[in-house]
Amino acid sequence: MAALTATTPVNSGTVIAGAAVAASDTIARSIMGPKGVYLEIINGNASPDTVTISDHGTTPAGNALTSNQISVSVTNATSKIFHIKTDQANPATGLVTITHSVTTTVTYKLYPVG
Repeated sequence: MAALTATTPVNSGTVIAGAAVAASDTIARSIMGPKGVYLEIINGNASPDTVTISDHGTTPAGNALTSNQISVSVTNATSKIFHIKTDQANPATGLVTITHSVTTTVTYKLYPVG
């Protein structure tokens, strides 16, 4: 499991090439902005990448979610951006876990929000 690192953009622009993903990655609540993070997954692989993001949040009524994960396919040779909120972090660990079905030539960019 690898801890993802965030890049905070500046007014003059920030260059970021993206970093390799692992089969299982984490985002610590401590590196998120007050409104979470934007996670961009760039799939340079020849196969789709099924990205699963843990979600330990609650419903608007305060009930536990029926599913503690979001699973989305990132088509090969494309990218997708996800908004991950701070309340998705596991209360016990402070982490959001992201898993990938493929990792070769798949990279990420992570930006705090807020």
